[in-house]
Amino acid sequence: MKTADIRSAFLDFFRAKGHTIVPSSSLVPASDPTLLFTNSGMVQFKNVFLGSEKLPYVRAADVQRCLRAGGKHNDLDSVGYTARHHTFFEMLGNWSFGDYFKREAIAWAWELLTQVFKLPAERLWVTVYHTDDEAYRIWHEEIGVPAGRIVRIGDNKGAPFASDNFWQMADTGPCGPCTEIFYDHGPEVAGGPPGSPDEDGDRYIEIWNLVFMQFDRAPDGTLTPLPAPCVDTGMGLERLAAVLQHVHSNYEIDLFQHLIRVAAGLTGTGDLANKSLRVIADHIRACSFLIVDGVLPSNEGRGYVLRRIIRRALRHGWMLGVRGDFFWKMVQPLVEEMGEAYPELKEKQRFVEDALRTEEQRFGETLEHGMRVFDEVAAKSGSTIPGADAFRLYDTYGFPVDLTADIARERGLSVDMAGFEQAMEQQRERARAASRFEAKGQMPAELASQLAPTAFLGYETLATQGCKVAGIVREGKQVAELAEGEEGLVILDRTPFYAESGGQVGDTGALANGNGRFEVRDTIKMGGVFFGHAGRWHGARPLKAGDAVDAQVDAARRQAIVLNHSATHLLHAALRKVLGTHVTQKGSLVAPDRLRFDFAHHKPVGREELARIEALVNAEVRRNAEAEVRHMAYDDAIAFGAMALFGEKYGDEVRVLRMGEFSTELCGGTHVGRTGDIGLFKIVAESGVASGVRRIEAVTGDGALAYVADEERRLGELSQLLSSGGDDAVEKLRQLLDRQKRLERELESLRAKAAGSATADLAGSARDVDGIKVVAARLEGFDAKALRDSVDQLKQQLKNCVVLLAGAADGKVSLVAGVHGAALGRIKAGDVVAHVARQIDGKGGGRPDLAQGGGSDSAQLPQLLSALPEWLSTQLGAAA
Repeated sequence: MKTADIRSAFLDFFRAKGHTIVPSSSLVPASDPTLLFTNSGMVQFKNVFLGSEKLPYVRAADVQRCLRAGGKHNDLDSVGYTARHHTFFEMLGNWSFGDYFKREAIAWAWELLTQVFKLPAERLWVTVYHTDDEAYRIWHEEIGVPAGRIVRIGDNKGAPFASDNFWQMADTGPCGPCTEIFYDHGPEVAGGPPGSPDEDGDRYIEIWNLVFMQFDRAPDGTLTPLPAPCVDTGMGLERLAAVLQHVHSNYEIDLFQHLIRVAAGLTGTGDLANKSLRVIADHIRACSFLIVDGVLPSNEGRGYVLRRIIRRALRHGWMLGVRGDFFWKMVQPLVEEMGEAYPELKEKQRFVEDALRTEEQRFGETLEHGMRVFDEVAAKSGSTIPGADAFRLYDTYGFPVDLTADIARERGLSVDMAGFEQAMEQQRERARAASRFEAKGQMPAELASQLAPTAFLGYETLATQGCKVAGIVREGKQVAELAEGEEGLVILDRTPFYAESGGQVGDTGALANGNGRFEVRDTIKMGGVFFGHAGRWHGARPLKAGDAVDAQVDAARRQAIVLNHSATHLLHAALRKVLGTHVTQKGSLVAPDRLRFDFAHHKPVGREELARIEALVNAEVRRNAEAEVRHMAYDDAIAFGAMALFGEKYGDEVRVLRMGEFSTELCGGTHVGRTGDIGLFKIVAESGVASGVRRIEAVTGDGALAYVADEERRLGELSQLLSSGGDDAVEKLRQLLDRQKRLERELESLRAKAAGSATADLAGSARDVDGIKVVAARLEGFDAKALRDSVDQLKQQLKNCVVLLAGAADGKVSLVAGVHGAALGRIKAGDVVAHVARQIDGKGGGRPDLAQGGGSDSAQLPQLLSALPEWLSTQLGAAA
């Protein structure tokens, strides 16, 4: 039975039992900072079990993609070396949320395994928690499993309810016993039944775990029955496929065999049992699905784990002799195997291939250099790679320490991790010492305790009268007043000034009363809820806490910011339409003079793509849709189609900005009334800022008009220089460039002919010094490259020779020396160059057969060249 058929049969079975078939959730857990990756089937239902989420169904079944390659659950180092460890795997699961319980779950599991999948009942063993008499009775009396194949498992992990057969989500909360189903591979395989001293062998393999959540565990360990017990089951698809396909290793199933054969072809490997092929076949699944779910290679977090998996696969390709790129070519066969079950993989195939190819090409040179250095380190390190060397591999050659440890383990070596961490900490200390940290948003605790959060009025107005000075901060401390010329942070009870947040810069303007004027240069958030107006006081009397001031935002500057901020949202939407839905925001800056938008994308954005993006944004500007703002619950906003932006924190109620049907995002910033207010959107730059992160800079409104006017001015100047205009200017410039290239080729040809003629003449005038042909001459108009070419020609013509040629330009002399034939054993080219260069205030050196140097264009040069044979004769005589 093929793996794809097993997947479908499982879902069909539970669909017939009244279960809602739920699609796999992302490998990146939604709104769960406690997990790096989705590592089990229950992750997407976690809030249901905790009682904070209600679903419209009480029975569900799914095939969940999972990853265990980072954080607490990390199988990466074992992948490829065991029969059943994977980074990426699929978990078959059926779920009951307060509906059916043990009897149905056990009966259906048995029915599926023995009647649908036709597994022999006598080969199935089960385990139950030692006090779960109900599960034992169902298995023995209702299902008919002999008592000899039912094993009671107690608390085998050192504490009450700490057992292989008792599951709990955390130290407190939902928990309960579980029953596991094992398959007996037969006596020819080593190992004993579960619960026995030999249970770690490979004969008895767990294939399905049925968890019965029936208790709520209190902090004191007390178990209270849940009012609506739940069922959570998990069965590894790869393990089940191995059993049904009558193979012992997961890597022998049809899915992996296809990938392994392709990997063997790409690496030129004939041994299909090679562990490196297993690693490559496993890792292409993990890498591809991570990229599908929005993760791109980087140096931190999930992106770092992805990079590590990619580099591990590439190193195993390197071990098999691959020196070019190959890994990205594994995506197509993966789509052939899994594209039908996961359409998103097929839809994003091109993007996945491009992302992997980019990373592969980037790491190729790093791997070559790093492996050479590793070999040198390993040769002198004994049994342990020193921490300092592991750090050097990481810091200089881009080798993650876990990759170094992986390679070391394969060679029977270890890594001094304590020494590595010490070197890392020293680097961190150097970085901290070199940086300057300014806690400009720091709020004195005593002041924060006295104040209510600042009320922001800036959505409706740019001017507010009678604002109260709630507090003043100067040099990090609360003060009572600011005197003439003093700088500080003024906190108001209410303000129209927007504080820097979500990429939008803070407002500027003024706070004024009868005593003077406070020039606001920036507005920042302090303690998250207080607005600090940063600036300087100018007045006949001090500004004091408790004073009333009139607040006025710089309206023109705010308007320019507003245009750029709204355009940023349109840009984000346009990027996703043109480049793909993998584009997510990674940072932004919204200033009055420009906008800057950083986003996830693995390669430069082409000129045609940029033109399409710009055209899409401007089309929305001309459409002049209303910029509609709504306030709603976070979950309602997401259901409404809103995207959450990078770096933002959201409460229970969020602000949703919708501009027509084009863009809907959560945003607390200030925006236009209609998209037409933006006027014009113009992209001015595109660049890379980090691995997998691109940046677009753009201008709007008056800034865009000024940019266009400046471009027109430059085009006008160019047209004047070319004595042409418009399209004619472009064509004329193209003709001039073509003519320049043609002339350069002709010049190169003439130089080559001149060099050939010169070398022929020089070869004929070569002098004989102790059996060696010697040529020393100056060639006018020859640059360093032409000199090297001439030296090479003379070496080939004269066979056993010493050649020194000089060329001069701008008062400087270039020297090139060559030694060939038997002369190589008697004189070095570097010595020849150095002899002349020293006497014209220069220096030189190089290989024994070819060296270069230079100096000033001295009047001595002709004499030095003519005297070279005599000097060489002296050197050869001395050597003899």
